[in-house]
Order: sequence, then structure tokens, then C-alpha cells
Amino acid sequence: MSSFDQLSKRAKKLENQGQIDEAIKLYEMFLQDFPKNTRAKAALEKLRGAALGNGVSAQEAFTKASKLIEQGAVAKGVELARKLVELAPENAQIWNLLGFGYAKSQNPAEAEKCLRKAIEIDKNFGMAWVNIGTLFSTQNKWDLALQAFQNASYIEPQNAGVLSSIAGILIEMRRFDEAEKFCVMAIKYDPNLAEPYLNLGIILYRKKKRGAAKQAFEKVAQLRPNNMTALSDYLYVRAQICDWSELAPEFKKVKPIGKPGNSVSPFSFLHFDDDPYAQKKRSENRAQELAVREDVPKFPRPSSRPQKLKIGYFSADFHNHATLSLMMGLFGFHDKSRFEIHAYSYGGVTDGWRRGKLQKLVEKNWDVRGASDREIVEHARNQGIDIAIDLKGYTQYGRPQLFAYRLAPIQINYVGYPGTLGADYIDYLIADHTIIPGEYKNAYSEKIIYMPHCYQPNDGGRAYPENTQTRTELGLPEDGFVFCSFNANYKISPREFDIWVRLLKKVDGSVLWLFEGSEDAMLNLRKEAGNRGVDPARLVFAGFLPEEQHLARHKHADLFLDTFNVNAHTTASDALWTGLPLVTLPGKQFAARVAASVLKAANLPELIANDEEEYEAIALDMALNPEKTEAMKAKVKENVKACPLFDTKSYTSDLERAYDAVYERYLRSESPADIDLLNE
Repeated sequence: MSSFDQLSKRAKKLENQGQIDEAIKLYEMFLQDFPKNTRAKAALEKLRGAALGNGVSAQEAFTKASKLIEQGAVAKGVELARKLVELAPENAQIWNLLGFGYAKSQNPAEAEKCLRKAIEIDKNFGMAWVNIGTLFSTQNKWDLALQAFQNASYIEPQNAGVLSSIAGILIEMRRFDEAEKFCVMAIKYDPNLAEPYLNLGIILYRKKKRGAAKQAFEKVAQLRPNNMTALSDYLYVRAQICDWSELAPEFKKVKPIGKPGNSVSPFSFLHFDDDPYAQKKRSENRAQELAVREDVPKFPRPSSRPQKLKIGYFSADFHNHATLSLMMGLFGFHDKSRFEIHAYSYGGVTDGWRRGKLQKLVEKNWDVRGASDREIVEHARNQGIDIAIDLKGYTQYGRPQLFAYRLAPIQINYVGYPGTLGADYIDYLIADHTIIPGEYKNAYSEKIIYMPHCYQPNDGGRAYPENTQTRTELGLPEDGFVFCSFNANYKISPREFDIWVRLLKKVDGSVLWLFEGSEDAMLNLRKEAGNRGVDPARLVFAGFLPEEQHLARHKHADLFLDTFNVNAHTTASDALWTGLPLVTLPGKQFAARVAASVLKAANLPELIANDEEEYEAIALDMALNPEKTEAMKAKVKENVKACPLFDTKSYTSDLERAYDAVYERYLRSESPADIDLLNE
């Protein structure tokens, strides 16, 4: 009788006695001496299946666990994988599967342990390196993620997916030139893989090569014809360069709403149509993708208002950025005897004079740019933040999932994203009655805090130097009328551009002064002017300048022409602050009504048109009647001194009343409800 037959008899006896684990150990010890014995391997696999209690082989159990995790039954899949790990503690594939499952169930600590164990067993296990790299990426641990994916690349140097992942991490680290090289390599090895084109598009966009970025995003959309994110990236970059050419047939037929799991960027489609209900649906889809699938811990409800409410402002823009430009006065006027202000900065830019000033205005400054969502949430909870304010929403570099974990018992959408976030974890949206009239109230998922005048904060203490340049030095005519629109190029559409061109035709010697976004945008806008019968040279482009110098040059313009679907926001209050009149046409959605709100708060309702004809008529009347222009400029300068729009102290007091009101509702265990500060 062979040694295996003797072993088999002993193992069978143990199995019959119910001691399956002991029988398994016998076979494992035997295989250490005779690793190629196929009968022993088969018997061991059968026993391990029996130990799982379902009569299947270990391989079948592994396959089942994989499917459970992939299909969303993560808890069951993890439970089965744990049983497999106990039976085969030196199997790298099982440890990798268990780590992947823990990552899916949002348990990063256990996921990391398991994936490190898989790598310890087999350092050349490429998928384990990919999974741990992905895990580190979700935690914003970019250095560790980069190292992991580089290790995976050493094992599989021609794996395009791994190369593209390295590019994605380098993008997060703002190492764009290096990232571009990895994209090119990935495309070389797999020209039909969409991810490297997507990363390449992002890189080119950030490097302001917008035309080339459009080509990359178009390739992504072609490779993923049903992917709404790919389509939204492509359409948005077209808007950025004012490419108004016909869409290809395959893109025309797609209605860009999407669904959870295949959503479009809500911000990227603000320019696309003026439909607050479509915007709400896009936001709801994105919010469902970001929702946390676990129970979020409840907050202990205090019996009374603390002496100081802790307000946490969360943003990537605490530097020389438009958001901080608007809010600097607010931070200065906050009542520090009743409110403790925490600024959570997760952005990559960590310098600028405004950032330095902010750090002196608020009690707590937290630089959390390298922290994971969970770490930031845990920190905010430990600090006892009472009200968390999202200043980014779905805009670039935003981290809205922070709020899905509940940073604070009350969470508010404010300033950064002009619209609803569509999320049940955001309680309030700060707006006003102009921004959200009653007829569109149902297009917003949050309860509304109606500010008495304008939702937009402004710094009434901003100063800027006198501009001593001549118009000629800026490329403008010394005597001609200067129509101006310093809005971002993506906000311009053929609808308003047609009106602007008609105005140029009707006003001899006039020019249109636009913001210089990119070379591609300038070329396209000049081409569009020429196609409409206007000399392209009558379009003048203003290059980037520091804020103070940019404000100072406004004096050379005569009238600011607003865009429609996405209005002037900060640029509207900038114009008025410098004494430049602005004409607007309010639409339906939040983003299309901001300039009207700003003008009302500046006591300038006569500059708000009711339709396109009136918009054009107001502009033409001022351009043909210089005395009216001068009178309006004088009125704007006078109104700025005393209007509600720039009364930062009163605005801050109103906002604090809102914070008190929502917190009082929370103390009384009442659900969020609209707060109307105008009519309270």
C-alpha cells in the first residue's frame, strides 16, 4: 500500500468523525513532501469544499465569492472569502479577493491588511498591486498609490490599464508632463482603451491646450458611445473653446441626463440647457453615485445651543480664487463671540495673500489636502462641527462625498455650485427669492434659506489701484463704445453672440472686449464673428491679470453684456464694484438668474431685461446715447456705496441668523424647512 493510500485512510477516518480540519492538515503536510501528488491535491480540494459546508470545491467557492462581491452582495462574498482564507492561509489569490471585498465594503484598514498579505505571499502578484494602488487612490494617498501601480507596471510593463492608472495618479499630483508620457505609452499598447485618452484630455485641458483636449475627449466618447461622463466631458470642452460646429449624429441623439452609475457632470451641463428640472435629475444621479452604503453614525443632540456654534467651511479654493474674493469680508465680520469658524482646505494650492489673510480671520485652519474622505469626516466630527458648509459642490476639485458621510448634523450647499446637489444628505441651499422664484421651487432637493437681498456674499472692503493705461494700450479704441463680457468662454453660446454681433453692426466704432480663455477659443470666436459679417478685429481679448489689476481695467469698458444659461456671478459683482453697468436676461435655473439677483441687490432693476429683444434694446440705447451711459455709470458708482449687495456686515448678520434658525430647528428635533429671512 502506498503512503498516499495510508494517508487517505487516516484522513477518511477523521472526516467520518467530523474532524475535517484535522484531515485537511494531514493532506497539507503530505503535500509539503510530495507537492506534485495529484490525488492528494484533489482530495484536499474536496475536503476544503466540504469544510465550507456546501459540498463544492474551493475553486467553485472562490468563483462564487468573486461573483457575490462584483454583483454587490459584498457582505456575503466577504464572509465566504474569509472561510476560504482560513482553509488556505497561504493562497495569495484568496487574500487579494478578500482585500478587494473589504475595499468594496468601505473597510480600508482591513482591505489594506489583506492586500499586503497577498503581496507578502506573492510579490509578483500584479492584480494585488493594482488593488492596493486603487485603495490608496480612494484615500488620496497618492505617493503610496503611485508606488503600488509602478510595482504592477514592473510586473506587466505593457499593461495599458496600469500605465493609465499611473497617469491618473500623476495628474492628481499635478505632475502633468510625466502623466502625459504614461498616457502615450498606454495608447501605444492598447489604442482602443478609453482611460488613457480620458487622462490625456484632462492633462491637455489643464495645460490650456483646449483644442487638443477636445480631440482626446471626443475619442473617449467614440470608444464609450453610451457613457454619459464621456459625453459630458466632450461637450464641456467644446463649450470651453466656443466650438459651435454640428455634432456628429451619434452624439446628437443622446439626451444628456444619464442615470446613477452612468451620470453626467452636473456642472458641465449648466451651459447646455436652461432647465432646472434636468439639472436636478443630473444632480440626483450624481448624488446617488456618491451615497454611502453604510449606516452613518448619529450625532448626539444637545439640549441647548452651545455658546459658540462651530461652522465648518469646506473648499479647495482657500487661496486667491473667486470664492474667497467674495467671502473674505464675511469671514472678517463673523461674530466670533457666537460662532467658531473652521476652514477646511483640501485644495492643492496652498499660497496666496488671501489665504494668508484668511488664516488670521478664522479660529481654526485645517489643511486636509492629503487626507482621505473618512479621515476628514472623523476630524470634523471630533472637532464637533455643528454646521458644515459645502463651498464646492460639483465644481472642479470638489469633494461632495465628504458630506455623504455626514460631517455635521446640519449640512448646507452655499456659493460654489449654482444649483441643487440633489442629495438627501444636504439639508439646505442658500439662495434668495430672485434666484429661486416659487415656480421653480420643486427643482431643488434642499430646503431653501432665502437671504433678504442676494444670496451672494461680497467684500465691501476690496480695494484696487487706479488704472493709468490708455485704451489703446489695452487694444481698445480711444473713442468707440466698448461692450464687455469678462465671463468664462464656456458661458458664451450662439444665442447671445448673435445679439452681440448685431450690436457691433449697429454701433459704429464699437468693439467687444472678451476674456482671453485659450488660443482655440479666440480663434473660434473670431471665426464666428467673421461668419456673421463682422470684422474679427473688433473682438478684443483681455489676458489674465491679478485680481486688483483686472478690477482696475474695468473703467475702460462701457457696458457689461451678460451671458444667458450661466450668468456672470463673481464677474457681475466685480463689474458693479468698479462702476461698470451690466445688462442681464434672467432664465430659469439658478445659474441663469444670478446676475438678476446681483442687480436687484444693487438697486439697479432697470438693467434686468424681460426678453432678448429688451436685452438688446437696453444695450443699444446706452451705446447710441453716451449721456445715458455716463448717467448709468454714475448711478452704479453711487449705489455701490450704500446698496445691500456690498453691505458685508449686514449680510453676515443675516447669514448668522440663518445659522441660528436652522440650528434651533435641529435642537427641537424638527426636520429641515425653508427659512425666509426676508419675511420672518
